[in-house]
Amino acid sequence: MSTGGWNNDFTNADSAKLPTPYRNLGKQKTIVHKFDQATLEEIPVSSETNIQLLEASKLLRQGVQQQQAGDLANAINSLEQSLLLFQAIGDRLKQEKVLSLLALIAYTLGNYQKTISYCQQCLSLMEDSSDLSVRMQVLSHLGNAYRHLNEYDKAIEFLEQSLTITQQKQERRSEVAALNNLGLVYKAVGKFTQAINYQEQSLAILQELKDHWGEEQVLKNLGNAWYALDDYPKAIAYYEKCVLISRRLKNFRSAIHVLKNLANACYALGNYNQAIIYYQERLQLARELQDKRTEEQSLGSLGVACEALGDYAKAVEYHEQRLLLAISLNDIRSQEQAFASLKVACYALGDYAKVMQYETMG
Repeated sequence: MSTGGWNNDFTNADSAKLPTPYRNLGKQKTIVHKFDQATLEEIPVSSETNIQLLEASKLLRQGVQQQQAGDLANAINSLEQSLLLFQAIGDRLKQEKVLSLLALIAYTLGNYQKTISYCQQCLSLMEDSSDLSVRMQVLSHLGNAYRHLNEYDKAIEFLEQSLTITQQKQERRSEVAALNNLGLVYKAVGKFTQAINYQEQSLAILQELKDHWGEEQVLKNLGNAWYALDDYPKAIAYYEKCVLISRRLKNFRSAIHVLKNLANACYALGNYNQAIIYYQERLQLARELQDKRTEEQSLGSLGVACEALGDYAKAVEYHEQRLLLAISLNDIRSQEQAFASLKVACYALGDYAKVMQYETMG
């Protein structure tokens, strides 16, 4: 099976432009549950006489606002203070909400052990009267954290519980998150058929909701799943749809990654002309975004694809451009690769003088 399709390159996307559930997808690929906005409306501002409750509520409101603004360090500080006050007051429901939000922030920061700790504290407080939406979110955070720690049985257990609640409450967006994240777990354990089944269900709901950001992410995940199964025609079908949406959304960083996988899939099928078209699109985007690393990679891929077609003269052009860029980046490894490719291409052309020249330079 292929593995390259799983290397999602979402880290360079401008996350400030992404809807909240789709931020921070680079290393996680998880769709997260958005913190319940109703929480802010429930927090009293001036009507309460209890000074501790007023201060705790103020800190919770402040922490939510800081989290939404991306000021996570200060958000944690505010929420931890708020939690202590709600504990002193004995307000169990507010403690649950604070712990749920702290778990979300810890997950966003990649602190999975801390995420689990907050979730377990929250679940230990919960009773029949607890907010079912908070339980759903906590179970989701817990399952996602266990996935990153490679504890897949626990991940599946908690994510399935979260999915059940979303379906009971008929919360379609939360159901999307649960289905997507379960798909990621099954992908991680190599059960691609189950992963695809969950992702397909997720995609159908996103299309029904006309959520194009979520649709783009899940189309990418489905393309990756079929790529890993070496079913390149199906991978190509999903990737092509994904690129169209990425361009409409102006999410060019995502498009750059998907175009790479799309071209690779075409190359694997022996469709070198189509692979070259997609590599060229990727190269153009890289230059527009001034992404030198992607530009260098694209030039190398184009050189290889041209060699596969027997167009060694064009291959030399791309490898020479790659070499110059690698030199400007002071990338010794890429320089060595470019020199090696140039020698092979020049040899195929019968240009032995150039071969000797690159032997000397490399």
